[in-house]
Amino acid sequence: MTDHQRAAEPADSTGEGTDAVSEGPSEEPAASEQVSEQTVEAVVRQQLAKALGGKRGMLETAVPTLGFTFSYMALEDLRTALTIGFALAIALGAVRLVQRSSVQFVVNSLFGMAIAAVFALRSGEAEDFALPGIIYNAVYAVVLTLTVLIRWPAMGLLIGAVTGDVTAWRRNPAVVKLSSRLTWLLVLPCVVRVAVQLPLWAAESYGVASTFALLGIAKIALGWPLQVAAFAGMVWLLARGRTPVDSDGVFAADADDDQAPGQTPAERTAD
Repeated sequence: MTDHQRAAEPADSTGEGTDAVSEGPSEEPAASEQVSEQTVEAVVRQQLAKALGGKRGMLETAVPTLGFTFSYMALEDLRTALTIGFALAIALGAVRLVQRSSVQFVVNSLFGMAIAAVFALRSGEAEDFALPGIIYNAVYAVVLTLTVLIRWPAMGLLIGAVTGDVTAWRRNPAVVKLSSRLTWLLVLPCVVRVAVQLPLWAAESYGVASTFALLGIAKIALGWPLQVAAFAGMVWLLARGRTPVDSDGVFAADADDDQAPGQTPAERTAD
């Protein structure tokens, strides 16, 4: 008799092993119930909050741009203004390093400042610091719009990345629709920025009007404040419903006619 047969014999011959398993407390339903309480909305809230980086992340992204804009408005010296912007970013990064915390948002700010500096220094025109942002927002809006039109909305891909299955969310039309709406809320700030900043940049660049101050103010006002407004819109949209995730990380179907709104998979099974 092999070891495997000896191990299996008590359960097979007496049935006690099977009864013990069936009568004892099962951990699987608890785990399933716990996972099923997660929702698409909660997943998206978590990821968006992480992307925004909290108040400190927003501050670290905005301060170097503020420093550059106000410095140039006061001194009208491009190189000095850029130096001040970079100095502020480096100082914020140094504080992060001393605290041994993430420098992600400082690096993002430095990267954006570097690109803006290349554009401005190359042309010698300070208003060109806004040009990379205008181009970026225009391209970003187009790409996000395309993802919605082909029914692979970008927010759905984010949800798929979190749940571990990139395509599972597409099996539920309700989730596809929700993801499309959330993606449109990402498109909107980009469109607003381009619609406001591009005419101001063109007016300053072509000498139609002196709009640099307005361009700087618009860049600041339409940066994180507009992003936070879009985030608030997402939170409002997400608060309107709950889209459960089942124990396998796959979005539970909402096609059952007798399903009550907000009902969890465990509750549906009990019914």
